[in-house]
Amino acid sequence: MGADDKMENAGEKLGGKAKEAAGKLTDDKGLEAEGKGDQTKADLKGAGEKLKDAFKKD
Repeated sequence: MGADDKMENAGEKLGGKAKEAAGKLTDDKGLEAEGKGDQTKADLKGAGEKLKDAFKKD
């Protein structure tokens, strides 16, 4: 996984956490769910990159 990908995923996860927090503060369930979705998406992208890297080494 390249450093650019790691930073992009970290930024997406951080943005998701911010959306989730804003949704909780404003009682906006849609924004809260969108934030959780963004975090999950970032986690899945990171896992996919790690999996690709594992197969490249073999």
